[in-house]
Amino acid sequence: MAKRPKGIIVAIDGPAGVGKSTVGRSVAERLGYVFISTGKMYRALAWKALGAGAGLEDEPALVRLALSSKWELDPSGSPEARLKLDGVALDREITDENVAKASSAVSRFAGVRAFMRDMQRSMGAGGGVVMEGRDICTNVFPDAEVKVYLDASPEARAERRVRQLREKGLPADYAAILSFIRARDEQDSGRKNDPLRRSEDGNYIDSTGMDRDQVIEGILKLCAQVMP
Repeated sequence: MAKRPKGIIVAIDGPAGVGKSTVGRSVAERLGYVFISTGKMYRALAWKALGAGAGLEDEPALVRLALSSKWELDPSGSPEARLKLDGVALDREITDENVAKASSAVSRFAGVRAFMRDMQRSMGAGGGVVMEGRDICTNVFPDAEVKVYLDASPEARAERRVRQLREKGLPADYAAILSFIRARDEQDSGRKNDPLRRSEDGNYIDSTGMDRDQVIEGILKLCAQVMP
């Protein structure tokens, strides 16, 4: 686990493609905190399940797999600690499209989410952390000093994704990406266990008409209001 200074907990939730990781990583860097993307943990479990041939509909087997695995966050020389599973540092392995789809499947289960919640609480309990996901403000750290629901219209998120892909020289179909985002929003908000929703006492930021720096500065101002 990455060693970090004492400080507050900054929790960021929001829908797919809104830029939580990019913004959260920058906020952590500015504060000298550790950044944790909880989505990578679900993708890591999905990656291991696929490799082990575990059934993605078998909740008890997935929970056993999570419990029997060795989870680590190691310093990486950057705000984001490197996720290691059974000693393997995961990077490109968990960006595969099949892993992403499997991650959506395994994250539905209450047992899996309870395991992840407990692990995430342990990782962030000492403060000095920026953690992003779908249920950080409502389930993992409901008492976080700063809670943010970062939002943007589906159209804006699709446009940003198209721009990112084309900047990398990759093909991008706006209609297909928009359809995927809308479907993922429905799946996340309609999930039975720990659905994506705004916390009643959190801060809402609609980034549709904002650039990245404006969002980062907005969150840093919220942090400054509560930091000793």
